Amino acid sequence: MRVDQWVPALHRGDAIGDSARLMRDVFRRLGHQADVYALEVDDDLAGEGRPFTEWRPGGPADVVILHYAVPSPLTAALRQHGGRRVLLHHNITPPGFFVGYDAEMVHICRVGRQELLQLRGQVDLALADSEFTRAELEAAGFTNTGVLPIALDFERYRQAPNPVLDRLLADGLTNLLFVGRVAPNKKQDDLIRLAACWKRALGPDVRLLLVGKLPRRRHYFDALQALQYELGFTPWEVVFTGHVDHADLLSCYRQAHVFVSMSEHEGFGVPLVESMLMRVPVLAFDSTAVPHTLGAAGVLFREKRLDEVAEMAQRLARPGPLREAVLAGQDERLPAFGPPAVEAALRGYLDSL
Repeated sequence: MRVDQWVPALHRGDAIGDSARLMRDVFRRLGHQADVYALEVDDDLAGEGRPFTEWRPGGPADVVILHYAVPSPLTAALRQHGGRRVLLHHNITPPGFFVGYDAEMVHICRVGRQELLQLRGQVDLALADSEFTRAELEAAGFTNTGVLPIALDFERYRQAPNPVLDRLLADGLTNLLFVGRVAPNKKQDDLIRLAACWKRALGPDVRLLLVGKLPRRRHYFDALQALQYELGFTPWEVVFTGHVDHADLLSCYRQAHVFVSMSEHEGFGVPLVESMLMRVPVLAFDSTAVPHTLGAAGVLFREKRLDEVAEMAQRLARPGPLREAVLAGQDERLPAFGPPAVEAALRGYLDSL
């Protein structure tokens, strides 16, 4: 049996593409012919993915899994596929977050949410990477739904970090970390305000590390930089790293005292799992998929009372019983996203088709 996966683009470091390649490896270990096809494939991933133009239909027992996160020609192609069809939905940010910042993203998100509905009644199985997203699928009229978390290679997080960046960040400041693309729904502006509250009320020993790809349209990023300077921060106190390689990412996690999320829309939240893996306590706004991914782990807050959030972040940053209890809870939650658990779920869904 063939089990092919379709993704709009295959980029190194992209969570969806990395997950698809790990899933492919599972299918091959199970004895299936399996490949990942993409409309765009980075040159350095040419051996890991194939151009979609090379895909050819198979038999009625063959399976195609569409990773859905943006509108693309793959949606119509899946509807025409004669074999078994699986949707794996990674959620799409509500377009309202981008109003006033990026008209193109408003359009893409709106079309993406509408295009998803074309697959109702067209797939044999509709999976989502979180319970939050699965509930959205069910509310949209999809049947036979389930949850399949994004697959992560835990071994990669045991690799060596960047020693130079390690030393630079270990300078005595308290490092508050957030990982995620710079986008209005991620609310980096609220994180900057939180750091300002810390600096004003708790002391000057704070640095905010904002790790993630910068937007194509600069409006939100420009607003963040203006806010940063308005609040009196230097570029070494509020650090926008842009996209970083894996060794640099590991250094940021290693030197982080607390991972703080103010995000108001998450479809899953890979950095939440990465923080558990790297034993960084998580303090997060209770929104969308975040409570489903954390479960009973981490510390959630439902209101953005910045003085209270800053105080909790400071308590979590310091050694002591609270920090250890939170880390222990995250350790208990982590196996739910480990390779054995994800592989077992994947095997079960494949057997159910």
